[in-house]
Amino acid sequence: MEGMIAGRTAGDLPGLDMAEQRAWENYLESALRMYAAVDRGLAATHDLTLVDVRLLELLDRSPTGTQRMGDLADELLALPSRVTRRIRRLESMGLVERSSSLEDGRGVLAVITAEGREKIAKALMTYSQDVRTHFLSQLSRPQMAAMGESCRRIVAALRASGAPDKFSHA
Repeated sequence: MEGMIAGRTAGDLPGLDMAEQRAWENYLESALRMYAAVDRGLAATHDLTLVDVRLLELLDRSPTGTQRMGDLADELLALPSRVTRRIRRLESMGLVERSSSLEDGRGVLAVITAEGREKIAKALMTYSQDVRTHFLSQLSRPQMAAMGESCRRIVAALRASGAPDKFSHA
């Protein structure tokens, strides 16, 4: 950690000053720890991962309870093969079914079952409680609003920049 960046003390990451590096590292660690805490809570209580809950939530909110597998992958910023594996797991648990698209016969649809709807309703309660415990209760209302706006701006900039919209592994 030597030198200066525009009059500020350089951090360990090339091109970032100490304040920028601290901000990034604090954000990244908090996001990773939040994900892990919520994921653990859902797994322990409902035998579901956070990704499973997001998939079931997307299907549950769909007017027909169905979505094309590719659309689910897009929503989750995931590779289709990753979503297929998660859907297979949920299918083995009786929470979703797969069917062919009636529109073109080639597309595959994921369909939430009645058991899946019951499970997601309970899991969303745990999810909400964990978000409140680990995230919201750590912030004042103004801090929460500022965090939400900051994240919205980051997402908008990433979308506008053409940044990759899929994780290569998830």
